[in-house]
Amino acid sequence: MEFVVEFYEDDDGNSPVEEFLDELKRRQPKLYKLVLAGLSKLKNSDNHGEPLTKYIGDGLLELRVGRKNIARVVWFYVADRKIILLHGFVKKSDRIPKGDRCKALNRKADYERRYPKQARGSDERDVSENH
Repeated sequence: MEFVVEFYEDDDGNSPVEEFLDELKRRQPKLYKLVLAGLSKLKNSDNHGEPLTKYIGDGLLELRVGRKNIARVVWFYVADRKIILLHGFVKKSDRIPKGDRCKALNRKADYERRYPKQARGSDERDVSENH
């Protein structure tokens, strides 16, 4: 099954994940290329699951790429087979820092508030059962 991958934008039109990617391209070009390849793979549902993606609760999933430095992009499903990319960061440990998780949850809530028809189509139960 094919999905459309979209960037979350705040009320001012800023896209935190695009900003993350721009910074990553400048500072860590190899990791940047891995993230782009991973994001491309998200379009195909056959790639949804470990080791590329992992369900992290509250309707959120993460894309995970890299070895020493691990780039993460947190995302969620919405209606019409869309994936919304919420937050990106690089870390070395396995746990998601609380601040990064809060940013992703706040952006998800903002998206759901502004686009209720889209958000209503997401189904956390489907996510947790499949991943």
